[in-house]
Amino acid sequence: MTLKRILLSLLILGGLVTLYFTFALKWSYSSGERAGWIQKLSNKGWVCKTWEGELALVSLPGTSTVEKFIFTINDEKVAAELTEAMGKRVTLHYEEKVGLPTSCFGETRHFVTKVTLASELSISPGVVVPTGAASGPMPPPVAASAPAN
Repeated sequence: MTLKRILLSLLILGGLVTLYFTFALKWSYSSGERAGWIQKLSNKGWVCKTWEGELALVSLPGTSTVEKFIFTINDEKVAAELTEAMGKRVTLHYEEKVGLPTSCFGETRHFVTKVTLASELSISPGVVVPTGAASGPMPPPVAASAPAN
């Protein structure tokens, strides 16, 4: 009778742990997008290998410090896409996972699910510079006229 109770308790405990992990991996606390340049990407881990990276976010003119977005990738396809995009401006779609109990799932809470190459570069509100090679030569600058007296 006690062996049956122990096995039943272990089975219920195992089911609850499985249910918790399933919920923690499927549910996301938040999701969003970040744009910038991939600064670092590496496959890390002793037992559970995950891709860990840093995105240098687009800084505003006049600021000297670069903000970094640290992220994790679990999908090999997304990691391959990001490896091909190294050195180019990208937009990363991510989901923030809360409650994962170990670092075996990744070193960060931000899991990248999609990579998009950015086709335009915004340098200030309302000013967009196309990054494609199809843009023609730039027109010569217009000199400012001297004020009339």
